[in-house]
Amino acid sequence: MWEDEIVEETRRLREEYAAKFHYDLEAIYEDLREQEKRNRRKVISLQPKEPISVPQAKAS
Repeated sequence: MWEDEIVEETRRLREEYAAKFHYDLEAIYEDLREQEKRNRRKVISLQPKEPISVPQAKAS
C-alpha cells in the first residue's frame, strides 16, 4: 500500500495532540478556543461567488 509521509505526519501530530488532553474533546475544544483568542490575525469572510454556468449538451 502506498504511504504519504505528509499524511503520516499529520496523523502522528493529531494523535500526539489528542493524547496531550487524554482524548477529552472538551479539553481539546477549550485549548483550540484559547489558541484562537491568542491569535491576533485578522480573519475575513469572503462573499460567495456566482457559479460559472456550463452549457448543457443537446440531447439527440
